[in-house]
Amino acid sequence: MTTDDGYLRFFPFEEPYDHQREAMATIYEALSAGDDVLFEGACGTGKTLASLVPALEHARETGKTVVITTNVHQQMRQFVEDARAITEQERLRAVVFRGKGSMCHIDVDYEECQALRDTTRELVDVETDIAQLEGREGELLQAGQEGDSEAMEARNAVVEELRDLQDERAELESERSTCDHYYRNLTVDTTDFYAWLYDDVRTPDDVYEYAGERGMCGYELLKEGMEGVDLVVCNYHHLLDPTIREQFFRWLGRDPEDIIAVFDEAHNVESAARDHARRTLTENTLDQAIEELSGVEDARAENAGNVLTTFRSALVETYEDSFGFGDREAVDEHWDDITIANDDRKDELTLAFFQAYSGPGFHEEIDHALDLGRELDERYEEQFKEGKLDTRKECQTLQAAGFLADWFAESDAAGQYPVASVRRDESTNEVYGRAELYTCIPERVTRELFDDLHAAVLMSATVRPFDVTEDVVGLDDPVTMAYGDQFPEERRRTYAVSGPALFASQRDDPETQRTIARTLEDIIRFTPGNTLVFCPSYSEAERYHQMVAVSGTRYLDEPGKQARDLREAFTDDDGAVLFTSLWGTLGEGVSYDGDDARTVVVLGVPYPHLDDRMEAVQDAYQSAFGESEGDQREPSNDDEAGWRYAVEIPTVRKTRQAVGRVVRSPDDFGARILLDKRYTQAAEMEMHDYAVRGRFPPEERSEMVDIGPEKLKFALLNFYQDMDAYDGPPPKP
Repeated sequence: MTTDDGYLRFFPFEEPYDHQREAMATIYEALSAGDDVLFEGACGTGKTLASLVPALEHARETGKTVVITTNVHQQMRQFVEDARAITEQERLRAVVFRGKGSMCHIDVDYEECQALRDTTRELVDVETDIAQLEGREGELLQAGQEGDSEAMEARNAVVEELRDLQDERAELESERSTCDHYYRNLTVDTTDFYAWLYDDVRTPDDVYEYAGERGMCGYELLKEGMEGVDLVVCNYHHLLDPTIREQFFRWLGRDPEDIIAVFDEAHNVESAARDHARRTLTENTLDQAIEELSGVEDARAENAGNVLTTFRSALVETYEDSFGFGDREAVDEHWDDITIANDDRKDELTLAFFQAYSGPGFHEEIDHALDLGRELDERYEEQFKEGKLDTRKECQTLQAAGFLADWFAESDAAGQYPVASVRRDESTNEVYGRAELYTCIPERVTRELFDDLHAAVLMSATVRPFDVTEDVVGLDDPVTMAYGDQFPEERRRTYAVSGPALFASQRDDPETQRTIARTLEDIIRFTPGNTLVFCPSYSEAERYHQMVAVSGTRYLDEPGKQARDLREAFTDDDGAVLFTSLWGTLGEGVSYDGDDARTVVVLGVPYPHLDDRMEAVQDAYQSAFGESEGDQREPSNDDEAGWRYAVEIPTVRKTRQAVGRVVRSPDDFGARILLDKRYTQAAEMEMHDYAVRGRFPPEERSEMVDIGPEKLKFALLNFYQDMDAYDGPPPKP
């Protein structure tokens, strides 16, 4: 080890791969310069350690903290394993952090927890003061008994103060709400807990169990013990949600510039940031706010009630007017969007509000509602702390007024898309509505984060094209690097099958369906192990699950159902096939090793459902990135940039993630099949406007073998025979 690669003290294995060593050096230099990094690495690249090792070294040298984050549960477990391996070689203080909801022993929400915590701390402070005064009273009593008259006078004053504190303690214990678990945190010696915590890398489940056995709150213990740690493992929302992020950094005792963030599965940052930016207001919340105001004796309540009632009426009018014959009866328990945006004027909900509103001015009335809501919220918190409320009451007026303030300020702003939705309440069978501000460009959420951090490493197997990732998340001139498949090329095959182009308009064609079904049957029959089939949608998965006739078990992944048990049953089987949607939960973050899935098929080019939101995202991206601004990229024509950024690239990334589910180690082998002529080389010439092969990285394109559906079974037979994969005689073509 040279002085230039001292970070290898954090590398838990004997020697890194050559490409891994190169990546670590690049990342270390970038972090030293305060630069962000975009790092693409295929399975087997070792990108987690390649990112984590130099980050930990730079953090150790500069007194910073590394935060590694993902939105994939399996990756959280992998981070814990990597951190444990590192700490066996070089000691780390590491914390694995999870949200309060999954770690609370008494099952209360965040606001209630906060109020309970404050009251409990108040009780402990009173008890501490009592103990100190009791000690002082004893000292003064002894001095008075020895003849010190001034001491006796002082003792009388102490006794009076002591009685007041004892009365306060009695009130807190009998009438106010406190938390027994947090009380123990504050009153027992926690040295053993922190010694145990930092002796290894503990999972949230470990902490929950350890603290629960001792009647303590593990979540609060973690928060108290996070200050100055070397490494934190957490979920995306701890960094992407602005409110949570501010608290999270405070618990760490770090300013943003003291944080090095490593984002795994970074291709998901775009959609996750968009989800965290969305703001909603339901008709139910408006009803609760209006009812809340009706019981408030305050001059502002009438103004607040007027603007909220008018908005509620406009929301109801908007969705009722949208219903055609039978539409209301068709509404189910899922939110269904109603188009309200207009290209040349305000949205329909805002126009309905303007039409119905009468009053001194809606901005003024919203301000009144905000002021009154803040006061009511403070009142509810005090009432809960004092035991006058059993639970911490939420101020619906404050929530509703805050949303209205945002709605009228931003609903027609660039990149914001106003939406109205409806659903049916299963308990009452009533239809109700929701207004939503949908943020189309996540850069508006993430840029501030990346600007504030010391540096960030965004890693994924599918983070290219780098220029698109830079644009959509708001990175300025990051260091970029990419490493392709590191496993032996001869142990994998990627076939681009010139089967029917599965356009939406062609999916119901009987001949198209027969060709695809027969090709899938060939694939499954000639695969020595399980076959995983990713379809454009759950409905297409169901279609071919029914059509394909094979001897093995056919499994179907369905929307809204827990996929874990299905996956376990599938991987425990042999010669089975699993049909799922590419947009489901089985397309990334899940490994299928060995016979668990020998062959993976992506059926069609599985573009997402192109609804109004997706069109809004396309329009926003087209406006933002449709023309070059003096950089090296070519200007985009028509709607090319919007389509490329919003639809095409996310789809290709999903496809690349799916084919990466197989061949997960150097000894593994398997076939990846792209079943649609749009993936072929010929399509680049014959159907250029629809071809997608050119959107794959060059090294992945070079491995694609174009083949006709009728010849695919022979190619699979030859490949798997070369791998000596068949237990007995191979299938006959």
